[in-house]
Amino acid sequence: MENLRLRDDFYAKIDHKGEIVTVGGIDNMKLILEDIEKNYGEKQVLKKASFTFEKGKIYGLLGRNGAGKTTLFNCISGEDIYDSGKVKIEENENINKELDFSKVGYVFSEPVLPEFLTGYEFLKFYIDINKDKIQDLLSIDEYFDIIKIHEEDRYRLIKGYSQGMKNKIQMICFLITRPPVILLDEPLTSFDVVVALEIKNLIKKMKSNHIIIFSTHILQLAVDLCDEIVVLNNGILEELDHELLKNPEFEEKIMEVLKEDYHD
Repeated sequence: MENLRLRDDFYAKIDHKGEIVTVGGIDNMKLILEDIEKNYGEKQVLKKASFTFEKGKIYGLLGRNGAGKTTLFNCISGEDIYDSGKVKIEENENINKELDFSKVGYVFSEPVLPEFLTGYEFLKFYIDINKDKIQDLLSIDEYFDIIKIHEEDRYRLIKGYSQGMKNKIQMICFLITRPPVILLDEPLTSFDVVVALEIKNLIKKMKSNHIIIFSTHILQLAVDLCDEIVVLNNGILEELDHELLKNPEFEEKIMEVLKEDYHD
């Protein structure tokens, strides 16, 4: 088996089947949220939300509709400005520093892509504007192969893409730039069963070299994919006991937690 040649200090090689094989990278990395607060007018959405996310795990972020999951992602990614608190990154146990938002990859639940470009043209444009931070670049067609986008779809206008196809394009962007932190906002809801399974497997292969936070309202998906479950409950982040994931009454217990946040 002959691998495409990538430097050993980067996280991935691609084998002849287009599969990711993790190698090297930063040994220890943490995303640290400290007392994040965010208000919209008189409504306080995040109330001193604090948590430490570690590289090598997929975190499932659960919460009721309107609980603030997207707001939290926007604050981490720099899409929105939090009112107080700190978002920091720690690498290899060095002194932590404020997170550089360019190190965050964000898969939006409703992707916003330039519809007047083809998929191929967009990725070429994306590579051009990010060339200073890309190393060991593969060809665009090789990235398409990894995500399993058929050749005829690569040259179609994005305006004709399904939401699932647009999410695939976003995933390719992360394979190109390899951001340390990846936020996934309901990314699998737009895929059919086969494609969703492929993306789940891809995410699992990527986790050893990233901090991945996965927002979903599908409890079984959280159990299947995630290593840890974090609940956004009344503006506060709470980690569930890992043993709960193995408990047959997990769904009941998580519903009890989420009902505590219901004030109507």
